[in-house]
Amino acid sequence: RKEFVDLYVNYVFNESIRKPFGDFMQGFLRGCPARKWKMFLPAELQIVFQGHTKFDWHLLEKNVTYKQYKKLDQTIMNFWTVFHKLPEEKKKMFLAFLSASDRVSGYELECFKFCIADPQAENPDELYPFANTCSHILFLPR
Repeated sequence: RKEFVDLYVNYVFNESIRKPFGDFMQGFLRGCPARKWKMFLPAELQIVFQGHTKFDWHLLEKNVTYKQYKKLDQTIMNFWTVFHKLPEEKKKMFLAFLSASDRVSGYELECFKFCIADPQAENPDELYPFANTCSHILFLPR
């Protein structure tokens, strides 16, 4: 019985996927040569592929630029007060709203920047916040 179980496990986890995995590996290595990936530790490679999952939200606030706003405007201070009170999952949802991803790319977190801009609508009470995900701009009505 032990031999049967060993052979079956070997088939399921190794033999049955050998061809599909070989095809995947060949295609992957065509676009991403293995010698370039060897310089990364496994944890670093995971960040390169998946992005950062833990954030310093105060660093995010520090890296923001403003258009038609100043850091001490009441709207901006209210925004950050509410933002910092949000649970972690809601903050990640905001990040997804802003950048179309709930993760920051593999580059340093210090390099992730976004802008908060006033859309300068005639009647800002009729406008919801919206984002330009390509440029990382949050349009926040006053």
